[in-house]
Amino acid sequence: MDFTFTEEQQAAVEAARAIFSDIAPDGVPSPALVRGAVAQDIDRPLWARLAAGDLLNLTLPPEHGGAGLDLVALCLVLRESAKMLARVPLLETCAVAMAIGRYGAPEFAAELLPLVGRGESVLTVGANGRSGHDPAELAVTARRASHAAGPGQWENGPGGWVLDGVQSGVPWARAADWIAVPAATEDGRAVIALVRPSLEGVTLAEQVSTNGEPFAEVRLDSVCTGSSTLIEEAGAWEWLRSLLTTGTCARALGLGEAVLAMTSEYTGKREQFGFPIATFQAVAVQAADRYIDLRAMEVTLWQAAWRLSAGAGGALPVEADIAVAKIWASEGVRRVVQTAQHLHGGLGADTDYPLHRFHAWAKQVELSLGPAAAHEEALGDLLAAYPLG
Repeated sequence: MDFTFTEEQQAAVEAARAIFSDIAPDGVPSPALVRGAVAQDIDRPLWARLAAGDLLNLTLPPEHGGAGLDLVALCLVLRESAKMLARVPLLETCAVAMAIGRYGAPEFAAELLPLVGRGESVLTVGANGRSGHDPAELAVTARRASHAAGPGQWENGPGGWVLDGVQSGVPWARAADWIAVPAATEDGRAVIALVRPSLEGVTLAEQVSTNGEPFAEVRLDSVCTGSSTLIEEAGAWEWLRSLLTTGTCARALGLGEAVLAMTSEYTGKREQFGFPIATFQAVAVQAADRYIDLRAMEVTLWQAAWRLSAGAGGALPVEADIAVAKIWASEGVRRVVQTAQHLHGGLGADTDYPLHRFHAWAKQVELSLGPAAAHEEALGDLLAAYPLG
């Protein structure tokens, strides 16, 4: 069986590398690595270049101007973005757009997705629930409105819904044009509501993430939204969450690869007793272990992304592959940055050196959408439900 990437996927990687290299040409650090306060808005020039390079419409359906590629292609681009700590909501926007293209109302998709592909609309998603420990869809309730809130508007169209609840830790909420909010209906179904942050009843409270970038607590108080902006199809939220988790694993891989390359360069130049410390066995063994972590992160990522994209069958549901990928991503990226800090010594804690930023991003990625322990529990439940042999 041939596991090489397709020509289209390889072309996406080359385009991504060209665009991301522009934000940090040789000798010039990435804006995300410059000492000082973290930006409070997305990198708009980079967002525009991603749109111009056809990377925002990479996974959009062809009928909406997209390239129609799969999650594997998106993960390849996310991997490159993480190497530069790119401050753009690439994962959130593309994942929500894919869900709208697959499950959303045709008229809403036809209106919104071309805007996404041109970089004119930013999407995000509340996937952490109220506290980050309970299922996100249980943090918000959705009930049918007793009467239409107003004719002719997506937000307020006939057959509308009313949303109440809180989603915490929503990335780039203030910069987003639409927020995908998972919610539970009165009969216990999980749905996805697309709401504008400017809607009456939507309140954003500032939160700061581990890596210093802006998050928000999104509070919904009797927010009215139209039926065309609510995705009711069974399995839609679970599919979107799987996209987000797998994309997070891709970001962990790219981040870890950048950190290991930084560590390799440093240990190859740093000398003690007249020799580069990279030649010392204790250093070489630690670096080799982290290389093994990265390769395990990579193979489990592509297994999950491929199965999710192809709908391939197996002895266990695809959720098992996603859980395995997230376990390796969470533990692997943590070990990579810890080893990097150790081998860099005091320099690793110097805020003039970029490693501290990568460390903060790694911790954010590690805990995003559940740490390793949460996915180990989920994997255990799946193994119990689907005994092998």
